This record gives sequence, C-alpha cells and structure tokens, in this order.
Amino acid sequence: LAQQGPQRLPTITLHAGMHNIIAEVARTEEQRQIGLMFRQKMALHEGMLFVFEEPAKQCFWMRNTLIPLAAAFVDDSGTIINIEEMAPQTDISHCSAKPVRFVLEMNQSWFAKRGLKSGLKLTGQPFR
Repeated sequence: LAQQGPQRLPTITLHAGMHNIIAEVARTEEQRQIGLMFRQKMALHEGMLFVFEEPAKQCFWMRNTLIPLAAAFVDDSGTIINIEEMAPQTDISHCSAKPVRFVLEMNQSWFAKRGLKSGLKLTGQPFR
C-alpha cells in the first residue's frame, strides 16, 4: 500500500490526571502499521492510541516517523506500565515491559514534562 501522507483517524478524548489528550485511534493492522509515519508535527495535547485485540508484548519503532515521540504502554485498566522515549527515523525496538493491549504515542517528553510515570492511570472510553 503506497501511503502518500499522514493518515488521519477518528479521535477520542483521554485523561492523564488533569491533562486532556485528543488521541487518534489506530484499531486495524494497517492503521497501526502506518501509525504516525510522515507527520511533520503534532499538536501539544494530541497523540495516537494503538489498540490491539489481545494483550501481548508490543514493540514499536520509528521507521518513516519524522517527529520524536514518547510511547506509553498501557494495560486494560488504563495503567501506564512503562514509557519509552523514541528518536525519529530509527529502527530501534521499544517494547512494553509486560503484555498490553494499548500504546499511546505522544510528542517526545510529553509524559516526563508533566511528571506522568509508570503506575499512573489514564481514563477514557477504552479503559475499564
């Protein structure tokens, strides 16, 4: 599939403490593979939530991704398991510390700048 530019997906609102996040939701294999590739920039409180069918060790890399990102690996309850800072256009694998069904990508250091760490619970529609 030839991807001409960034994909745009439907959004949901998530909450990280007092912070609102407008997250595009990547639900299909194709949407997840494309992810945030080819984006030139992303607004401060925007991100992408990757939703998988089953909890598994999820690994992400940054091929064709132009902006530095932080990935939060999130369990079904919305609890952040671990956060990985990722450099653009690299093939380094960044993996969840344990099986998860959700990965939230935000601009690099978004979580760190707000003091949001592993153990914080995100809230919003996909989390129970």
